[in-house]
Amino acid sequence: MRTPEGDKIVCRAHEAARAVIKELYPEIKVGLTLSLHDIQSTAGGEEHAKKEWDDEFTHYLPYIQNDDFLGVQNYTRSLMGPEGTLPTPDGAELTQMNYEFYPEALEHVIRKVAKDFKGDLIVTENGIATDDDKRRIAFIEIALTGVQNCLRDNLPVRGYFHWSLMDNFEWQKGYSMTFGLIAVDRTTQTRHPKESLSYLGSYRG
Repeated sequence: MRTPEGDKIVCRAHEAARAVIKELYPEIKVGLTLSLHDIQSTAGGEEHAKKEWDDEFTHYLPYIQNDDFLGVQNYTRSLMGPEGTLPTPDGAELTQMNYEFYPEALEHVIRKVAKDFKGDLIVTENGIATDDDKRRIAFIEIALTGVQNCLRDNLPVRGYFHWSLMDNFEWQKGYSMTFGLIAVDRTTQTRHPKESLSYLGSYRG
């Protein structure tokens, strides 16, 4: 279970590891990756949104400010109201993970992070669990358009990694969540490329 003290121990370990790596191999780029929601507030939810963003990102800044890069993981947004976290809006499209279909979140998170972290940014996870590959293509198109917008504004985005190449084993959910650009027949292990694989591979913005 995550605790504030445990969080500090991990952060101090990261600082110590970075110092040793830089001493031995100063040319190596050092950083870490964080899972970040696009935290949005409705009227009256501003303080809750600030606290949530601090918990997900801001409190790490003293420990990562000297890193060369930050990996950004993003899948959706979180809405905050006067009482805290709000449910997904009525009628919103949900993914297999019960996340709101909201690919715009990636651009929002990149822009917000770039205000405080001045190293390079790499999108280390971004994608959607769905059995409708047309929705995956739509998600990729919107998310990558957001990345292109950030690049046009000279934000230091150096890479994008889609999650994931193949339908994967998703922790306690097993193989029921289909994130992949390639489907896998678990009986024969045959790979079946999806249309989204070609779309991502040919994307030029």
